[in-house]
Amino acid sequence: MKLTKNRKKVQALVDSNKLYSLREAAELVKKSTTCKFNASVDLHVRLGIDPRKADQAIRGTTALPHGTGRDKKVLVLCTPDKEDEARKAGADYVGLDEFVDKIVGGWIDMDVVIATPSVMPKIAKLGRVLGPRNLMPNPKVGTVTNEVGEAITEVKKGKVAFKVDKYGIIHSSIGRVSFNPDQIAENSEELIKALAKLKPASAKGAYFKSITMASTMSPGIAIDPKSVTEIH
Repeated sequence: MKLTKNRKKVQALVDSNKLYSLREAAELVKKSTTCKFNASVDLHVRLGIDPRKADQAIRGTTALPHGTGRDKKVLVLCTPDKEDEARKAGADYVGLDEFVDKIVGGWIDMDVVIATPSVMPKIAKLGRVLGPRNLMPNPKVGTVTNEVGEAITEVKKGKVAFKVDKYGIIHSSIGRVSFNPDQIAENSEELIKALAKLKPASAKGAYFKSITMASTMSPGIAIDPKSVTEIH
């Protein structure tokens, strides 16, 4: 494959054999992104766990101090008495039956789905569509709640949900390339702190196996797991 001039410059910037500190990676991810759009910056954390075990199937949420740089579309599934609260808090879509039918038909034009406990039996069938996309409301991540206004505000301010995949890896957006290095690093630190708090007692050996930072179109920048131990 023939490399473009930009790609050659990027590859010269990132040493694939080096482990960088979190701060170095935050600076480098900006320098190594050449796309013209405001690309997402993601953190990929491989944990020393077995996600097949129920007590090690890590999932949770954290509020990034600088947000994600993206306005998330929020759907609230609720009874009529909660609709005004949801709209005032900034929900993009509010309702129940109409949206249940749309989702069954394949509509997924939302980033977060929040539901009140009372409607959960009615929307259980949506698991087939929303589950694989990590959109199904879940009390463990605060998306099944009667406090819909508070939940919407948290999401709009930069709350992110994460869930370990079958390989034991957490994938999460931690900002945009337009962020300055300090904002990228501080958002990353917040995610790492959240993961550290969720370390299962049954997990053996090193918990943070590997950490990689990358933008949508940059090479992966390997971060030294030992450099994050002081964060938590």
